[in-house]
Amino acid sequence: MNNQKPQKPTLTGQRFKTRKRDEKERFDPTQFQESIVQGLNQTGSDLEAVAKFLDASGAKLDYRRYAETLFDILVAGGMLAPGGTLSDDMTRTEFCLFTANEDLETMQAYAQVFNKLIRRYKYLEKGFEEEIKKLLLFLKGFDESERNKLAMLTGILLANGNISASILNSLFNENLVKEGVSAAFAVKLFKSWINEKDINCVACSLRKVGMDNRLMELFPANKRSPEHFSKYFTDAGLKELSDFARNQLSIGARKELQKELQEQMARGDPQKEIISYTREEMKKAGLSEQAMVSIIWTSVMSGVEWNKKEELVTEQAIKHLKQYSPLLKAFTTQGQSEISLLVKVQEYCYDNIHFMKAFQKIVVLLYKADVLSEEAILKWYTEGQLTKGKSVFLEQMKKFVEWLKNAEEESESEEEEAD
Repeated sequence: MNNQKPQKPTLTGQRFKTRKRDEKERFDPTQFQESIVQGLNQTGSDLEAVAKFLDASGAKLDYRRYAETLFDILVAGGMLAPGGTLSDDMTRTEFCLFTANEDLETMQAYAQVFNKLIRRYKYLEKGFEEEIKKLLLFLKGFDESERNKLAMLTGILLANGNISASILNSLFNENLVKEGVSAAFAVKLFKSWINEKDINCVACSLRKVGMDNRLMELFPANKRSPEHFSKYFTDAGLKELSDFARNQLSIGARKELQKELQEQMARGDPQKEIISYTREEMKKAGLSEQAMVSIIWTSVMSGVEWNKKEELVTEQAIKHLKQYSPLLKAFTTQGQSEISLLVKVQEYCYDNIHFMKAFQKIVVLLYKADVLSEEAILKWYTEGQLTKGKSVFLEQMKKFVEWLKNAEEESESEEEEAD
């Protein structure tokens, strides 16, 4: 009989040493910073040499991990502490954006350095945009010359498409706005941007990210008026930006006015009240009668569920427009306003296929309701029409125009006989 105790099971296996590369590296930018600073000190102010050094260093240094450190050094000469001050315990270089000459040509050269770097190492794109956003929030920590250089560089980078106009969000920071830093920075930024691209390209970039209607936020609430904005940027030599902002405000005002008019019509408010309100808003927004009658036409035609059958939609439109002819008449006191209305009617009938055959009947109704004069109709017929559906609408109007001309001739003959 075997009296030995059974052995307890044991776990056996091979122990593996953790490879060094598998261990999580500690974030320590010191060595990285020293390498970049040393390279920049050697290349000095030769920006071509700087670009070549950065290109070559990307193969040896961890740009992906230390992107923020890299951009801090290139802009400010060393790592930035929160608020925009340079870290005291870090190596610095005197060869950076903030120590460069404060002129557009130098800033364009620096923009090329960043452009080449980001094109070579595409993964730096996002980090670079985040860096610019951060630098804008740190503006109070920089002196005036440093802010000016950063503003010029940012404008050039925006023009080149290296960064998105969404970075302007940082300028709406309450503290920057309150102390006037944002507005002053924006002047330099937009000047360099418009110097590279025209105002239309700038406007397009702003619209893409919804910044076109937010420029007023560069000023504190008590100065956020079209008059102050216009004077500030016009005095700074940026009239085109001032005009653009005013136009954007006008577009915004038109949209709000159109929405309110549609709501008033839907409620069935008396037309006298609608006319009174519209005149007041037109004056406030500085809108012309031509612009106003276009808004009214759109509002009148937007509040109806139109029949899809041509023969029925014409009858429906005539009945609806007859109801609102006093409103249209109140804002067609000038010949040009009548032409504007005729053009809007033409455009609407062309864009809405079921209305193609209704054009002539609508014009005749508006003529009988004293909204349109024979002079305006004849002028539109001979020279004022759009190309949209031109031949179709001219053919529709042919008999009525002939009737108008004959009536005009008969009227002139009667006057001569009376004399």
